Amino acid sequence: MLVVPLSQVSAADIALAGGKATGLGELIRLGERVPDGFCVTTEAHRRGALPETEVRAAYEALGGGPVAVRSSATAEDLAGASFAGQHLTVLDVTGPEAVLAAIAECWESLHGERARAYRDARGVGHDTVRMAVVVQRMVQAETAGVLFTANPVTGRRTEMMVESAAGPGTSVVDGCGPVSRRILADGAAMPELWALGERLQRHRGSPQDVEWAIDPAGTLWVLQSRPITTLFPAPPASDDPRVYVEFGHVQGMLRPVTPMGMATLKDVISAMLASLGVRAEIVDIGGRLYGDLTDLARHPATRNRLVKLMAVDFGPRAQAAMEHVLTDPRFAPVKGGSTRSAGSPATAFRALTGIIRALARPAAARARVAEAVARLAGEDGAVQEDGHVRAAIASGDDKSGLPTSIHSPTSPTPSTSSASPASTGSPASTKSPASTRSPGFVRSPASSASSASTGSPASTGSPASTNSSGASDSDDLTWPIVAGMLASALPGRLLDGVVTDDEIHTVLGGLPHNVTIEMDLALWRLADAARDHADLLLGTPPTDLAGLYLSGGLPDIGLGAFLDRYGHRAAAEADLGVPRWSEDPAPVFAAIANYLRLADLDQAPDRRFARAAERAEAALADLAVRARRRRPVRGALAVFLLRRARELAGLRESGKFAGLYRLAADRRRLLETGARLVAAGRLAEPADIMFLTPGEAAAAARAAAESVPDPAGRHTGSPSGSPGETSLTTDAGIADLPAVVAARKAWYQAECLRRHVPPVLLSDGTDVEAALAANRHFSDREPPSGQEGDTTKATLTRQEGDTTRATPTRQEGDADKGTLTNPEHGSDRNAPLEREHGSDGGTPFGWERGSDGVAALGVLRGVGASAGRVTGRARIIHDPGTARVEPGEILVVATTDPGWTPLFLTAAALVTETGAIMAHGPTVAREYGMPAVISVPGATRLIADGQVVTVDGAAGTVTTAL
Repeated sequence: MLVVPLSQVSAADIALAGGKATGLGELIRLGERVPDGFCVTTEAHRRGALPETEVRAAYEALGGGPVAVRSSATAEDLAGASFAGQHLTVLDVTGPEAVLAAIAECWESLHGERARAYRDARGVGHDTVRMAVVVQRMVQAETAGVLFTANPVTGRRTEMMVESAAGPGTSVVDGCGPVSRRILADGAAMPELWALGERLQRHRGSPQDVEWAIDPAGTLWVLQSRPITTLFPAPPASDDPRVYVEFGHVQGMLRPVTPMGMATLKDVISAMLASLGVRAEIVDIGGRLYGDLTDLARHPATRNRLVKLMAVDFGPRAQAAMEHVLTDPRFAPVKGGSTRSAGSPATAFRALTGIIRALARPAAARARVAEAVARLAGEDGAVQEDGHVRAAIASGDDKSGLPTSIHSPTSPTPSTSSASPASTGSPASTKSPASTRSPGFVRSPASSASSASTGSPASTGSPASTNSSGASDSDDLTWPIVAGMLASALPGRLLDGVVTDDEIHTVLGGLPHNVTIEMDLALWRLADAARDHADLLLGTPPTDLAGLYLSGGLPDIGLGAFLDRYGHRAAAEADLGVPRWSEDPAPVFAAIANYLRLADLDQAPDRRFARAAERAEAALADLAVRARRRRPVRGALAVFLLRRARELAGLRESGKFAGLYRLAADRRRLLETGARLVAAGRLAEPADIMFLTPGEAAAAARAAAESVPDPAGRHTGSPSGSPGETSLTTDAGIADLPAVVAARKAWYQAECLRRHVPPVLLSDGTDVEAALAANRHFSDREPPSGQEGDTTKATLTRQEGDTTRATPTRQEGDADKGTLTNPEHGSDRNAPLEREHGSDGGTPFGWERGSDGVAALGVLRGVGASAGRVTGRARIIHDPGTARVEPGEILVVATTDPGWTPLFLTAAALVTETGAIMAHGPTVAREYGMPAVISVPGATRLIADGQVVTVDGAAGTVTTAL
């Protein structure tokens, strides 16, 4: 079939008619008013010859006259990718010859540079896409535009946005002329459009981007409806406004979490909060971990402390967003109620005594931390409790090479976490609470469920480890770490006006006893010793080196010993579903190659670290003299705390380090279960088990033990598991396991491409940071009135023709081509900066403003986190796996965790889009004395790879060389 009427196209015809045509056919079936037309199918495109006879006949059947010729690729107008603006649309085409020529142009646009770049960015194979073409009658529009059924700037689901212009609406779609915009809170002002939006969103099940036109007779025509692909998933529906904070920011983890990792982390975080006496529901939104902090925000005793918590743990962007939330009348203080769980007085007493004890005897505190880590590591068998590990951590001379990291220590004590009902967001989050918990797994096909935990130690239910005095590992790990953090934070307040933040940062540089630093330096020493193999290590891609190493095809460079000690590490390592370095050492080989390119040995990491430590001691000595002279009592206390900070603050990585040993053991056991499911024909590969919830995996393992393997992977025995435990056993059956995994993996890979994760969300979908930035932006100008003669005929609440003018789903293929042109006067008024609403919290948040309120050209402002000034070429990195960072380059990233830190050893400075001053990235930057600027919204888009920039860690600015 080469040409079909649009009225005969259904959703099932996506492979034949493409996304746009099937969407239009669906609208026709719904009874919407859609211009008549036909579709030239993908079969014609596959054959490579225009079906001239069929096209002429179909065009004549329309009555001739002007038509619109529009692409309809098979990957177009879908929920995961709109392909808006990537393929060709030709308007006002008249005559059969012109129609045929326009169809040929649409075919050619499939292979255009812009479309190819868009597919590459989203992992869509070029050979998997076919092109159909839609030909429709032109609507002679008096007014046309776009209706968004949710606010595309703020994400608010209770609002709609209308953009319109006189004529056919090309200025709205292309952003090439004045556009009128309205925000609608209800249907009073524009009832017909509001009703249309409600109908289409209800039918499609998601917010829609609807193109429409009104002809001279006043008839409303629907030209297209597709999902708004840039919206962040909405939180669970709630009649009562709720505020959610994204917890991944604390760990420098913005990528989505696998379903198995989500279940584990929910338990861990719930247990950790409970141990601190805090009640907060943990929910899955868009595959990210959000905490419902509404009660804390409304409670008079905790709301102010909540803002301080945002500043310390989540960073200035989250702090600003939370401050904005607290001005909202819906979150006004409410008397009564409690935000704390039972037993918090006991927790407070343990905290107080533990902190005082650590400050009084820091060496003994380090020894207790080392013993707790060794016990937890020894239980996994990874490190034996032979005293070597304890001595290494206690002394800071970690010759054994223990792993690393954490901002908030993972509690190894058992705790009954409150049920955390899964929310909307990730595909695995629609299960009952039973499917998201962490039950045991089947050890072998014939065995019963074992007690092996899939979660953190907090969810095992096994007795807590204790030291010789009976204290729990949780106390031994937590309070020395907290003491170090307090000792780092308080001196700045005590000496406000006497010393600067930069001086405090210098004193806290080159800290000993940090296991992450020890890991990085161990890898540096390995690379330095492997210079005899430099040609091989530099000339072979890291992924190939990893394959050779795992197959035994590489010379011995000492990597085996390194991985024995650190192989359970990885970027985003808090997610149980992420492969460890021992499984995929490509990131390690990439780091080794970076180190081998370092020619100036004076910039060697160990020397940089030593210099940072020397500067710290000198700065502390100078500060002590001034502080005691200016403020004798406070000065003495501040100096005491800073000395204790240098002895204890490096321990902050030890809590997560201890938990990661358990996590690595859990992952190995899960992969063993996954291998048995592969042998039973139920999974394609062992790691697919990470895309199941614990309940689903347990049900699949039990079913595999009770049934005979089937070549097609179908279940041949009786499903086990309690009714309602998982959708696999009750709704679709075990036979759908491969399909479930495939769908979740596709969703996960698509979410990995998301560059902006809102730090604070409201239950109506509002991205608070984006809303705050938009309000600041529009407050700088006088609101314009509606265009004379335009159907909106009203004063708009948003500026016409301003930097948020174009729609978020337009021209998405250029999303990575942003430049630092002035948003008001730049040559490209359609730059991604103006297009992608909410992608970085809005332009004003990231651009330094001049006295006239206009963004200063070439200057990005964030927060200085490590003093120093350096100029170099920017290196934009989204995945540390195979990243190449040349010596002296500026590392520009969205976020970092300890798995990223090997890249720091060759970088000259660090720029991040997120983070707090005490987060992993800036902390390690200070250890090496490298300048760092954090919380620079949109830095990875606004700075071009290879662009020369100057990073000023004291001023908190990133300036481009113009």
